[in-house]
Amino acid sequence: MYNAFWDHLKEQLLSTPPDFTCALELLKEVKENRLRNEIEEALDMDLLKQEAEHGALDVPHLSNYILNLMTLLCAPVRDETVQKLESMTDPVQLLKGILNVLGLMKMDMVNYTIQSLRPYLQEHSVQYEQAKFQELLDKQSSLLDCTTKWLTKAATDLTTPSPSSLGSLSSSSLGCSPPNWAANSSELPSPTMVLYHGYLNLLLWDPDDDEFPETLLMDRIRLQEMESQLHQLTILASVLLVARSFSGNVLFSSPEFVDKLKCITKALIEEFNSRPQETMVSVSEQVSWEIHQGLKDMGLTALSSENTASLIGQLQNIAKKENCVRNIIDQRIRLFLKCCLVRGMQESLRDFPGGLSLIKGELAELGWNFFNLMHHNQQVFSPYYAEILKNVIPQAQAQETEVESV
Repeated sequence: MYNAFWDHLKEQLLSTPPDFTCALELLKEVKENRLRNEIEEALDMDLLKQEAEHGALDVPHLSNYILNLMTLLCAPVRDETVQKLESMTDPVQLLKGILNVLGLMKMDMVNYTIQSLRPYLQEHSVQYEQAKFQELLDKQSSLLDCTTKWLTKAATDLTTPSPSSLGSLSSSSLGCSPPNWAANSSELPSPTMVLYHGYLNLLLWDPDDDEFPETLLMDRIRLQEMESQLHQLTILASVLLVARSFSGNVLFSSPEFVDKLKCITKALIEEFNSRPQETMVSVSEQVSWEIHQGLKDMGLTALSSENTASLIGQLQNIAKKENCVRNIIDQRIRLFLKCCLVRGMQESLRDFPGGLSLIKGELAELGWNFFNLMHHNQQVFSPYYAEILKNVIPQAQAQETEVESV
């Protein structure tokens, strides 16, 4: 990494026109080193100790010197906080405030350093992981067997879509025969789309299936967590959608009410996987009560006993896997994640799927996490994926010779 930084600096200075970005950063560091020497001279602890022993320590002058330095060195976002310190007269509170702001400044510097090094770290990480995986592959030629099965299954899904492709993956389903390209030659999927479909299939993986793609073994726990988050968001969005259909847009136009209902529902559905029916009974009772109270507080007409019973019944039906609302929400969330891979995060967030606006913040967070993880995996293993997909989709070589990066 050290050599890579200086090589990068050399490339910048030799480019036409020269790029002085890194050079200016180095000059800034030189300036800060000079400033560090000045600080050490001004805050000579031995001298300050002697002044304190003789009662000659000028605390206000020392405080002003420190605050002026902090103003010079801190990020603009901290200027207002430092200015407030200048008006403090209590030495204890002043010292407490100074140490607190210095801690924030330290974190600012750490974040800035990480941000500056991020491109070099990412490049180094990709190269390092590729080299280590190649070492393992040289020793074990069958290391990509499960990865090949995984991509073959993804290619088959795209050419022969069926309801079963939305179900859990298993080792038996992965051990499928190669797709019949002759029957589908007019609609060949690109290698990139096959890879993206394979990534989405990871969020449907049977936890008992050990034939997980070797190229993603290090990320399996994180993917399981994302699958769990996706499931929780599906239930949450289903509850909110049903609740809004009964209570109307006026109540759900209140951010306070929506946030409260989301908070309550999230807490109640934590045990959904182990106790779906019991969980949804609790959810239906609490949500119906919150809607009743919300309508009352806003002076709106309360739900009739018939509508209340229907609301409770529809909420409890969400516990069933075949529930239509739940299945539609699940499909839209997965479609959003696919769009994140295909179109990028920014465009996907601008064109948000209908029915999911109430969980936009939570879904955006899941989308970013999934996108970043899969993007890094694609950068590292795209050469291996391209080679596998050449055999899985032989005719596609004329269309796309390698797996494109996001």
